[in-house]
Amino acid sequence: MSRGLTGEAALTAAWVVALVATLSVLFIGEVLGQMPCLLCWYQRAFMFPLPIVLGLGLWWQDARVGRYGVALSLCGGAVALWHMGLYVGIIPEPIQPCTATGPSCTDANQLILGAPIPLLSLVAFTLTASLSALSLKDPRP
Repeated sequence: MSRGLTGEAALTAAWVVALVATLSVLFIGEVLGQMPCLLCWYQRAFMFPLPIVLGLGLWWQDARVGRYGVALSLCGGAVALWHMGLYVGIIPEPIQPCTATGPSCTDANQLILGAPIPLLSLVAFTLTASLSALSLKDPRP
């Protein structure tokens, strides 16, 4: 009988998601040379510490480190949700940070596997927040 994904397994999964997201963003920016817009920079500020914080929590076997994963992910997810709202036009304001003076997240070359980068960021933050929260559950029999 499965008890679900909790404890160290959930924290490991959150770490993997954060690590893949961080490495992917670095690849897009540094290897492919696509500059991030202002809102993407804010999202990076919340994503980049996640693999380090969660990884150290796993290394030191800190069962409570998931709370930092939840906090960072919720903050980054809020920025990603705002960015996605601007991208799809739900928020009636043009994407100001992505103007002609800087990079734009509305270009066709800003799609990864057919999905816009703000959506991928929102999914990554949602997964890391959920998995970090699950890691805080006590896996008692």
